[in-house]
Amino acid sequence: MSANMISIASSGLRAARAALDVTSQNIANAGTEGYVRRSVAQNELSASNLHSSYGEISQLGVRVTGITRNVSGFDQAEVRRTTSDATRANTLVDGLTQLSDTADNSGVFAAITNFQSALSQMTASPANSSLRANVVEAARTMAQSFNAASNGLQSVVTGMQSEAASGVKDLGDLATNLAQVNIRISADTDPASNSAGLLDERDTILQKMAAITNINTTINADNTVTVQLGTGAGTTLVDHATAGSLTMATAADGNVSFTLADTTGASTAITPTGGSLAGQQQAIASGVTALSGLDSVATAMMNTINTAQGNGVDLTGATGAAMFTGNGAADMTMALTNPNQLAAASAGSTASSQNGSNLSAMIGSLNSANVSGQMNDYLFGLSSAVAGNTTMRDALDTIATNAKTSLAAASGVDLDTEAANLVRYQQAYQASSKVIQVASTLFDQLLNL
Repeated sequence: MSANMISIASSGLRAARAALDVTSQNIANAGTEGYVRRSVAQNELSASNLHSSYGEISQLGVRVTGITRNVSGFDQAEVRRTTSDATRANTLVDGLTQLSDTADNSGVFAAITNFQSALSQMTASPANSSLRANVVEAARTMAQSFNAASNGLQSVVTGMQSEAASGVKDLGDLATNLAQVNIRISADTDPASNSAGLLDERDTILQKMAAITNINTTINADNTVTVQLGTGAGTTLVDHATAGSLTMATAADGNVSFTLADTTGASTAITPTGGSLAGQQQAIASGVTALSGLDSVATAMMNTINTAQGNGVDLTGATGAAMFTGNGAADMTMALTNPNQLAAASAGSTASSQNGSNLSAMIGSLNSANVSGQMNDYLFGLSSAVAGNTTMRDALDTIATNAKTSLAAASGVDLDTEAANLVRYQQAYQASSKVIQVASTLFDQLLNL
């Protein structure tokens, strides 16, 4: 009996020591990214013994069967999915906000209204040199405002294109790293004994991938993982030790597209629906649309004013020349070099005429074209897009946070719990030591009989 007690207690000492080691590891890695809380898996050791005087089961102690990662595959998949959705929404809102702020801060709307105000003031004395100079300066400022807005929007789009290209590179690096991790995992022929650290590394890479684009994952029997960027043939990014590659192309209008060369070498067009790549692709498309919309407003302004100029005569009696040149907001330029070139008088008027009928017609044309209203609607559209997508982003952020909280509750390290475990396993270790002491005393007493 004493020998059995010593054997049982020794196994208890080993189990308690293993539990103390694992608990210490949990505490040390409480702040480590991607670390999953671990615990010791134990099995009772027993065997049939028909000669036992106190039962048919001989008690042999306990055996440590391995280290368990306290994580749910479902919770991890939910975190990846919701993170992908939330990252897309956040990236899109950031891009839309930059576009809206750039257009609003350019001062185009104010410049348009100032130009129209200068024209209205000139009606009081169409031949007045000061009033004419004020119109020319307001027109020049307006053209420069359109230039600044277009350049700013293009800069935002270019920045988002650069970020998307960086995301593609990061995804490729992660895919290569994951393939290497797969090799190390598959080198262990017993999936049940795969290193917990390797599985943590695998799951951390998957989480980072999900933040870049939406991924579909399959955990294989040997704990390696297969990653797809969609469904069907040609969408596999990582398959065991092989990694495909994603590339980005930029069209002439600035929009971006993605192509996956999968693990078999087949090329497939990929449209991300989640992650930063999806958000950037959508924001870039909005930027391209914003540039086109700004060009439309600038073109409407130039066409309206240039047409009105051609219908009248300037202060020298010559037919009015075009006030603006350019094909859009980016290259809109004030063409008049002298205030006398403003065609305020109607056709057929003499030089230095105080006739302002064509000026009135010009103002009427602007009112009919409602260029200022077009610009106001343009700015309102951008701000509305920000507001609408911000509401969606906040909802998706909440869902993602809840998923992370659920995962952390199961797999995160709680220092209070681990501190309590330290005391519990220490007591178990001391109790097993006490059993050995008692067994030794009994053994000595038996020898002395």
